[in-house]
Amino acid sequence: MTETKVTAQTIRAMKVRGEKIAALTAYDFPMARLLDEAGIPLILVGDSLGMVVLGYPDTTQVTLAEMEHHVRAAARAKPRALLVADLPYRSYESVESAVANARRLAAAGAEAVKAEGGRAISGQVRAIVESGIPFMGHLGMLPQHVLEEGGYRVKGKNHPEQEALLADAEALAAAGAFALVLELVTPPVARELTQRISIPTIGIGAGPDCDGQILVTPDLLGMLPWYSLKHVKPKLNAAEQMRAVVKDWKKGVESQKPLKG
Repeated sequence: MTETKVTAQTIRAMKVRGEKIAALTAYDFPMARLLDEAGIPLILVGDSLGMVVLGYPDTTQVTLAEMEHHVRAAARAKPRALLVADLPYRSYESVESAVANARRLAAAGAEAVKAEGGRAISGQVRAIVESGIPFMGHLGMLPQHVLEEGGYRVKGKNHPEQEALLADAEALAAAGAFALVLELVTPPVARELTQRISIPTIGIGAGPDCDGQILVTPDLLGMLPWYSLKHVKPKLNAAEQMRAVVKDWKKGVESQKPLKG
């Protein structure tokens, strides 16, 4: 990667060149800056912030105002990386709302937006792209639909689901999406999708054959010890290290002798 600004076209061209895409999430200035300094080409201000920052039980409670707040914070890092933001739950139910809310996130500093769904939102995708805002898709397990589906589960295990995923992916590519997140999709289906469509696939729990991989950064760093995810093996035990540092500092404070009067 060069030091030039990463754009949606840059990400799309990485597939053509056979370069793997490493993407991570950031919700504030310091994390966005650290990830950018580490050379991550795509940073997502994901609505996962609802759970990992705001303490919500799922992403469905995240508001557009909260997304704008965190996008502004991450954008202040002025990353070389492409900064993508999630359109939150029910913020893109119509073409008009999708474009208006994508513009709000762009005004906050997002350089592209992401939304969940395939053929059902192809009109919204096309309108967002035509308005000048790059769009990234999201198929497979859709966190914003977790309440409707009764939990998180792997997609693509049966033939109807496989056909639906392929049709949705092709629809998103035709509507102008520059890339596509595949979450908890069976590896064989993720591989077929990756080979069939012209835009990059970025997997999370979808096997090794996608064009790239994305993770929620606190999961990667081991900052959320209260949760265990099958598709993530933390590379750091940050939570335990943070506890140890805080306890050591606290012990030092408590051991200081008071000033004598």
